Amino acid sequence: QVQLVESGGGLVQAGGSLRLSCAVSGRTFSSYAMGWFRQAPGKEREFVAAITWTIGPTNYADSVKGRFTISRDNAKNTVYLQMNSLKPEDTAVYYCASRDAGQFEYSYWGQGTQVTVSS
Repeated sequence: QVQLVESGGGLVQAGGSLRLSCAVSGRTFSSYAMGWFRQAPGKEREFVAAITWTIGPTNYADSVKGRFTISRDNAKNTVYLQMNSLKPEDTAVYYCASRDAGQFEYSYWGQGTQVTVSS
């Protein structure tokens, strides 16, 4: 079973940067893609970014495009989210998630890490 452990959240001023990490264990041949999602108080969970474990395009929510970068280190089984030019509206609990090949949902989720961006 895939297990995800997130780290790197914290408090940062607007315009600052944070890098989130997601350590993945139990990854199998069916593990296909990793995604980052976030959920702010009073809002639904929203997609942020995604990447596959093989060569291919990444994709981003329009709200973070040009500011956030998703990356991976296959040897370390770790996925990162580099967040630059942070805005107060980026404040949320950030989750990493794993999606298997042939699935249309992300089946495994991390515990979440709080990101707070002050004005």
